This record gives sequence, structure tokens and C-alpha cells, in this order.
Amino acid sequence: MKDSVQNPLLLKSLNHISLVCRSLEESIDFYQNILGFVPIRRPGSFDFDGAWLFGHGIGIHLLQSENPESMTKKSEINPKDNHISFQCESMGAVEKKLTEMGIKYVRAKVEEGGIYVFQLFFHDPDGFMIEICDCDNLPVIPLAGEMARSCSRINLQLLGQQTLQPQPVVQLFSGTTKHMN
Repeated sequence: MKDSVQNPLLLKSLNHISLVCRSLEESIDFYQNILGFVPIRRPGSFDFDGAWLFGHGIGIHLLQSENPESMTKKSEINPKDNHISFQCESMGAVEKKLTEMGIKYVRAKVEEGGIYVFQLFFHDPDGFMIEICDCDNLPVIPLAGEMARSCSRINLQLLGQQTLQPQPVVQLFSGTTKHMN
């Protein structure tokens, strides 16, 4: 198939996600000190409060709500809710750190063909869901039936080719619960 059919907009990568927050300061603290993002320069021409952070190959753009008291905050941790997902080196270390920090979380486990993926779900200060997983254990199997590769090793550009040939990894795929939902 032609590249334009597989990638009609000729996209290169995910650049950032944008989140509206009650307290810009609380959200910066969370994304910086819990998830390890680094504040980066934001265009000075913006006439609204916000902050840009970068880490793990993705940008997080935080926007201060114009009406923070009207924002509803989710209290129930629901793994089937909207979320962003990060792979980690050690689920045990993440769970221990979340417990030490007093962050409430929910565990989940996905099994597919004898392969297990463990997940931890928790909220940011505004109730937006964060998932930490070892999703690279679960192979990514294109629906067309081509070669399976783990999430952390897949080259998304290969998915559009008829035959997958081993090539250097140029883009990483971040695991999500999409394969279970």
C-alpha cells in the first residue's frame, strides 16, 4: 500500500498532550517531581498562563484553567478512562515509590497468550489518569498478520510495509491499554 494510505497526513510522531489544570504550580510539581518531566521554554507571545514540560520523548503542555473552581475532579481510578501510559524499568520500584509518596493507585494485570502485563493507574492533581506499565512484554501484532515485535522495539514505519524486514529502530511505541480495551 502507498504511504499516503497508511499515513494520509504524513505524521512523524506524537509531539505533546495538553492538559487544563486547576493549579499550574501543583501540576508542574507533579509532572516534574513524580513523573520526571523537565520544564522547557514556552513561547512568550502566549497571553495565558501555562507551562511546557518535556520528558520520555513527549511534551506535556499545561494550561491554567480560567475557571478552576468549576473543574470537576475524578476521584475513582478507572483503568478504562482516558489516560496516558508510560513504560517503566521496574513495576516493583514504581509501586514502592508511589506508596512512599502516598499516591493512591490501582493495580491491573493483562494476560494475552501466557504473556502478562502489569499496570498501575493513578491520577494527576486534576484527576487525569496516568498508567505505568511493563507493556513492552506484550507483542504488537499488526492486524494484517505481519511479524510481532514488542512495544518498546517496534518501528511504526514498518507497519505500512507488506513484508516486515529487520531495520534499525527509529521511533519507539509507548505501550497503552489500547490493546486490552
